[in-house]
Amino acid sequence: MTTLQDPPLTPPASDEPRVFDRGLSGRDKTFHVTARAIGLSVLALTGSIGLFLGWQAVPTLRHYGMSFFTTSNWNPELNQVGIASVLVGTVEVAVIAMVVSFPLALLTALFISEYTSGTFKGALVALVDLMAAVPSIVYGLWGFFLIEPHAIYVSRWLQEYLGWFPLFRVDTDPRAALWAQSRYTASAFIAGIVVSMMVIPLACAVMRGVFDAAPLGEREAAYALGSTKWGMIRAVVLPFGRGGIIGGTMLALGRALGETIAVLLIISPDFSIKLRPLEVGTETVSALIAGRFGEATSGQLSALLTAGFILFLLTLFTNTLAAIFVARSRSGAGTDA
Repeated sequence: MTTLQDPPLTPPASDEPRVFDRGLSGRDKTFHVTARAIGLSVLALTGSIGLFLGWQAVPTLRHYGMSFFTTSNWNPELNQVGIASVLVGTVEVAVIAMVVSFPLALLTALFISEYTSGTFKGALVALVDLMAAVPSIVYGLWGFFLIEPHAIYVSRWLQEYLGWFPLFRVDTDPRAALWAQSRYTASAFIAGIVVSMMVIPLACAVMRGVFDAAPLGEREAAYALGSTKWGMIRAVVLPFGRGGIIGGTMLALGRALGETIAVLLIISPDFSIKLRPLEVGTETVSALIAGRFGEATSGQLSALLTAGFILFLLTLFTNTLAAIFVARSRSGAGTDA
C-alpha cells in the first residue's frame, strides 16, 4: 500500500533585492550621456557667468559699500555711483509690461487652446511664436515711431482723470490749451508697453501648453454635469493650469527685467527715484549697461558689471521661482489620457 508524501518544502526566497539590468542600448546610452553633458554644460555656463560678474563686482562693492545700492546718482567723475534709481526704473518697466501682457497672454492662450482647432489653431500658434523671433531693435523702432505718438495721449488721459493718485501724476497741466507733449514722451509707461509685446509669446506658450494638457476625463465630467464651455474652463482648465499661469508669468517677468535695446531706444535717461511712470525719463539696469559700456573706464566698467551682477541674480531668482511653480503644477500628474 503506497502513501502519498508531501512534496519537499522549497527554501525561502532571499530578502536581498534583485539587481535589474537597465538594458540600455548603444543609442540610448549615447542619448543619455549627451543629454547629461548638455545639462551640465548649461549649469557650468550659468555658474561661470555668475562667478565672473561676482568677481568683477568686488572692487566696486569694496569701494562704495552699501551706498552703491542707496545712491541714485551716476557720476563716476564725481565719485558718485549708485543704482537705486536704476533698480526702481527696471522694476517699473517690468511691472508695467506684466500688467499689460498678462491678460493678453492669458486670453490668447485660452482662445487658442479652447476655442480653435485644426489648421486655424496651428496658424495662430505659429503667429504667436513668430512674435518671439522678431529682433528687439524692431520692437524698439516700432515703439518709438508708432506707439509713442499715440501713447502720450493715453498718458495725458490717465493724468487728467487719475492724476489725484501719485502714480499717475505728471508735473504739467493736462488741460492746458497747448499741453506739454514732451512731458509724456520717453517714459517708463511707453517702454513697458513695448516690452509687454515682447514677453507675450513666452507667457502665452507656457500657458497654452498647460491648458492643452488639462485632463479629458474632467472636461467630459464637467459637460456631463451641465456645464457650459466657460463653466468647464473655470472649473477644470484654469485650476489645472494655475501653476503654468504663474510660471509663465514669472518667466515673462524675467525677460522683461532684462530687456535692453527696445528700452534703450525709447526712454530718456534720468537718474532720479520717481514713482511716476507716465512722466518723461527713467533708466533700467540693462539700458544703463548698453548705453555706457563703450565709453566706460576701468572703474566705471566695474560699476556697470556690478549692476549687471545684481540684474543677473534678480533674473535668476525670478526664473528659478517660475521653474518651481511649473514643476509643481498638477499638469499631467495622474490624469486621464
